[in-house]
Amino acid sequence: MYQQPSIDYRLLVDNMNTAILLVDSQLNIFYLNSACEALFDISLLRAHGQQVLNILHAPNDRFNTYEALQNTLHKGQAYTRREATISVNFKDIHVDYSVSQLHTGKPYHPLLLIELNPIDRMLKITKEENIIQQHQVTRQLIRGVAHEIKNPLAGIRGATQLLARRLNDPQYNEFTDIIIDEVDRLRILADTMLGSRQPPSYNLINIHEPIERVRALVTSQTKNKINITRDYDLSLPELYADRDQLIQVMLNVCVNAVQAMTENKSFMQQRLPALILRTRIHRLVTINGLLHRSTIRIDIEDNGPGIAEELLEGIFYPLVTGRANGTGLGLSIAQNIMQQHNGMIACQSIPGKTVFSLYLPWESNHATA
Repeated sequence: MYQQPSIDYRLLVDNMNTAILLVDSQLNIFYLNSACEALFDISLLRAHGQQVLNILHAPNDRFNTYEALQNTLHKGQAYTRREATISVNFKDIHVDYSVSQLHTGKPYHPLLLIELNPIDRMLKITKEENIIQQHQVTRQLIRGVAHEIKNPLAGIRGATQLLARRLNDPQYNEFTDIIIDEVDRLRILADTMLGSRQPPSYNLINIHEPIERVRALVTSQTKNKINITRDYDLSLPELYADRDQLIQVMLNVCVNAVQAMTENKSFMQQRLPALILRTRIHRLVTINGLLHRSTIRIDIEDNGPGIAEELLEGIFYPLVTGRANGTGLGLSIAQNIMQQHNGMIACQSIPGKTVFSLYLPWESNHATA
């Protein structure tokens, strides 16, 4: 005869991947399982007795969390919230969560069972995929426009040269020279828009070698007026990459940072321009829909005025720039180079701290030939 084994159900709940939270009739936290402790980065001992509203209700949330919890507690009206923002340890976390009434056998002491599923990673993956797709579409559009620009420019330049010879009059040379110079400037811009046609030449490199090259170039160009701090993890593995192209990417980001710090005199009056070059291992990174177990992360951090919020989402698109004399092509080309290396660039920015993070999967196998 089958005999049902004795099970400690708390042990079962503690081994679930879903974050489980129990709340008493006073809306105080009564219990949370191991997954919930990991999600909140807090122990049951510290969380016990705290008001759950401090976690579930964000300051700008229009949803009446208190009323919804009371309805579930006293009327048994379960509910689910999608893509909700909760605040734990001064950090916002995006979750889907469900609230239901849990009967304890005591009629006046029901509990609330709250099940939480973090969705930050999924939201980040979706956002990155959308950005990459939009970047690729925009890049193709820009390349098409650049081709269309270059074709008539050659004709204009040739016709202007023939006109200058036919006129053979010094008083008109100034005007024909202006036309030729402007045509050449547009041709250079079109070539920049087209980007490099040279595929990456992969070789096994230590990532700190191109970083040090960039640091030396920035130090030389700024005449030691920028305080550059090195924060390297020297245990990082070597990886296959195109050294020169990585130098181009990092130099572009560093030059942008230097320009942002030195051009905004009013913001930088109270601080010295500072740049931090940091390397780390970053695990479980999804790039273009592919999960990488381990990547090398290169952070380029400055203490400048930051990037305007309305520009932050589109800074890697061609022709998007916050500088009056900028072309908006440098970061687009840099992102394209990183994609050729199966990597990506991400950016976070607030006034006083802007961080560009370069992610390179070091476990990828590239042909060295």
